[in-house]
Amino acid sequence: MTVTAAELIVLVDDDGTPIGTMPKPLVHHGETPLHRAFSAYLFTDDGRLLVTRRAADKQTFPGMWTNTVCGHPGPGEGDADAIARRASFELGVEVADLRPALPGYRYRAEFRGVVENEVCPVYLGRFTGTPDPDPSEVGEWELVEWAEFRRRQEAGERDAWSPWCREQARLIEQAGLLPSS
Repeated sequence: MTVTAAELIVLVDDDGTPIGTMPKPLVHHGETPLHRAFSAYLFTDDGRLLVTRRAADKQTFPGMWTNTVCGHPGPGEGDADAIARRASFELGVEVADLRPALPGYRYRAEFRGVVENEVCPVYLGRFTGTPDPDPSEVGEWELVEWAEFRRRQEAGERDAWSPWCREQARLIEQAGLLPSS
């Protein structure tokens, strides 16, 4: 019998310094401890953004549209490696030209009693390949121009888009960090 090790989440203090780990199934609940995460916005060569809709049965923020890929780096794993790992696993794509956009981003959000409480650097980059999502992670995906992405966020129902994605998109725009096509 093979036993699969649980994914470990890196717990951090208010300064972002690692202070321990916890198995992922024990992290996200009403009293979620502060932990490391990442968000990545990946574009095609012609400048379209790959957006995803979280699978309907995910524990956190199910069925919401969000940025390309989010996740948690493992103990000792750098953000770039974690982003490449999750993009490959969730979407079947490779990551290129990754660069930090909002390195100090931190947020707390709650939906249906589950809390996200993360130190969550945000990255911009490109992806290569054709998305072939894992249905346990991604319910839908779409390629959109940035302006259309933002229009949909602003016009849509509040719970249609993940709260971190809405806030990060505004901050990316305000900082003038959008990639040129």
